[in-house]
Amino acid sequence: MRNTPTDAAARRYRARNVWSGVLFGVGAAAFVDEAVFHQLLHWHHFYDLSTTEVGLVSDGFFHALSWFATIAGLFLLADLRRRRSLDWRRWSGGALIGAGAFQLYDGTVHHKLLGIHEIRYVEDVWIYDLVWNGVAVVLAVAGVVLVARPRRASSTEVPTA
Repeated sequence: MRNTPTDAAARRYRARNVWSGVLFGVGAAAFVDEAVFHQLLHWHHFYDLSTTEVGLVSDGFFHALSWFATIAGLFLLADLRRRRSLDWRRWSGGALIGAGAFQLYDGTVHHKLLGIHEIRYVEDVWIYDLVWNGVAVVLAVAGVVLVARPRRASSTEVPTA
């Protein structure tokens, strides 16, 4: 079976749906982390290996980057809608993958490998780590299931270039 330009475009838009969702998911998870755990609960800063002032500045950069990822994902989403190539299932799956991947990266690399901050500075932090990373895995697996699930035969919209 030969690949036609339409097949190539369909594959490209399927991937773009996932990547748009991933960017949005990374940005949204980072935003929730920063707003809830950094600002509201005061559990930690993005970078806790220096002064409180440095921690606050690092939170500002972290917040800006999270919004950059969120807005980039939304720009891609708008483009997919304009082209009538939006697949909400794949986009939502990508968002779950992005949120889970961000949270798992934060929980393993930032918290444990680099040690730039902990989830919370308490004696039994392993409980927090377990919940944090467990939720991350559940989000990512749910996203993979949504993305990998085949489309129904009734929804055969052909993307336009």
